[in-house]
Amino acid sequence: MKNDNSNMSLKRGRPPKKDYDPDALMRELIDTAAAIYREKGEIKATALELDLPPGKVKKLLITGKVLTYPETKQIQALMRQGKTMAEIQHMMGLSYSALHTYLPYTKVIYKMSEISQNAERVRNYKIRKAAVDTLMAAPTEGHLWECIVAFQNYPFHTVSGLPFSYTLKEGRNGEYTKELFIDRRENSKSLAWSSVRMVFERALEQQGAVFTRPKELADVQGVSYTFSLLWRFGMISVPEETEKKLKENGSKRIHLSGGSI
Repeated sequence: MKNDNSNMSLKRGRPPKKDYDPDALMRELIDTAAAIYREKGEIKATALELDLPPGKVKKLLITGKVLTYPETKQIQALMRQGKTMAEIQHMMGLSYSALHTYLPYTKVIYKMSEISQNAERVRNYKIRKAAVDTLMAAPTEGHLWECIVAFQNYPFHTVSGLPFSYTLKEGRNGEYTKELFIDRRENSKSLAWSSVRMVFERALEQQGAVFTRPKELADVQGVSYTFSLLWRFGMISVPEETEKKLKENGSKRIHLSGGSI
């Protein structure tokens, strides 16, 4: 009988290194940033979806020629004249980091850890977008659960500005248990799937309604969290002022990620 110990050790050992094409991935990252920006219309909202600082997203959009700035042309003209970056900084009154956000990327990142992170960013965004599109087309409990699975560790905020994310745990059968573990920075709590499902059902019953605050939708435990989830999943409508708060609150998370490309 053939010994399968070698196969078992492969399964339990370090996962095989992924074979990424740096140039193709950079192009995909730029294209993904461009697609999000065209949908959201904001650099901060685009940065939130990719878990990158706004300055780096701005640089990606300049590289992809989605955005143009007079400063970019001015900096490039001064560089052609032989001016150093220090001289250009002084002439334009810009910091080193601000100056570089106006310039396109001129080389591809070849550091494997950064390539892997960027590949994961693109992958996660595509999975989340597909889940939301499916839920909006067919708002069923099953499709809602797919969104819940896809948005683990996504930086949400409540209407009042409380930052939170959530994770799911795997049961003995390898499937996720129906409970959301909320991370609120200060402390953590759990949110039962039954509560999320109840608020979702109320939202479906009140399609077309505009909700200013969570308890207008349902007065159940954890509704402040579920409200934010359903808004992000496109299941409820909120007034412009409430939407502005959610977007502004969400953008605050970007500076904490320290993402790199």
